[in-house]
Amino acid sequence: MQRTDFYFYLPPHLIAQQPNCSRTSSRLLWVNSPSEPLFQDLRFTDLLHLLMPGDLLVFNDTRVIPARLFGRKQSGGQVEILVERILENNQILAQIRASQAPKPGMWLYLEGGIAIQVLQRVDNFFQLQFEDPRSVHEILYTIGQIPLPPYIRRSPTQADSIRYQTVYARQPGAVAAPTAGLHFDEGMLEQLQIKGVAMAFITLHVGAGTFAPIRVENIHQHTMHTEYMQVSTQVCEQIQMTRARGGRVIAVGTTCIRALETASVEGNIKPYAGETQLFITPGYRFQSSVDALLTNFHLPESTLLMLVCAFAGKDLVLAAYRHAVKQEYRFFSYGDAMFVTRHPNSY
Repeated sequence: MQRTDFYFYLPPHLIAQQPNCSRTSSRLLWVNSPSEPLFQDLRFTDLLHLLMPGDLLVFNDTRVIPARLFGRKQSGGQVEILVERILENNQILAQIRASQAPKPGMWLYLEGGIAIQVLQRVDNFFQLQFEDPRSVHEILYTIGQIPLPPYIRRSPTQADSIRYQTVYARQPGAVAAPTAGLHFDEGMLEQLQIKGVAMAFITLHVGAGTFAPIRVENIHQHTMHTEYMQVSTQVCEQIQMTRARGGRVIAVGTTCIRALETASVEGNIKPYAGETQLFITPGYRFQSSVDALLTNFHLPESTLLMLVCAFAGKDLVLAAYRHAVKQEYRFFSYGDAMFVTRHPNSY
């Protein structure tokens, strides 16, 4: 399968640069397959009517950290550092943007004179070590910025530190938000609970690799980025209980599907804590019990779009995207959402 099989035309003005006035005021495209009409244009709050008592929503409770840092090299040249992952011993794995890539042994200097030494290059990342008595988390929350996605072409504001974060974010470690969850506010979560919709929380720390383009034409030659995730015993039990009572399991975002699939073997989900490098493309046979997916609209030719195509059917998903473009839905992180059920051929 070729990368260009997942291309669609997206007018630049449909890429959302700002969040909506409120979290729940976004639109929702319901892909009502196989019923007619195939696509229904709703408001996000209509999700309350699409969900039933006994359904289980699975959320990703990762929390975005202020992972973007600015500084200079020993030579005086400017550098921008995007933390990919916090390691042990005050070390980080990070992307570095500079006129020339730094070499092992070089020093970088951040705001306040904080020094970082370049230890080694690891593929497209650099392993760096802070020379500071404070923890990496303390330093990031002192001088770091919220790392808005590259397609949001503006500097972050104080509002982004709130809106580019789900209201249920608990586990610090992500450098990108699980954006399908950005549409929920406390009031809507309470309404869902009153209706009898259950909730479960996995953790997958979204890395900067989620925005990495596929550079090869044959998508199966692409190397997927690695992310840390955790699925607890409690989540496994919640899913099993939901299936036993005839309820649906609904993933809020592609990160939840990757986590649940990583933790599933031959249809059985088990507790898991560790790395995932799972790349889901059309033809993949799903092992977990996810029945439906709530997701934002993703980049053309991206790994996230390929996952949604694998889940719901490539032709249907690309038709839904063309409909969304025609109806001028807002795309990407601060954009609108889509609700779609699993394609029977993906079992």
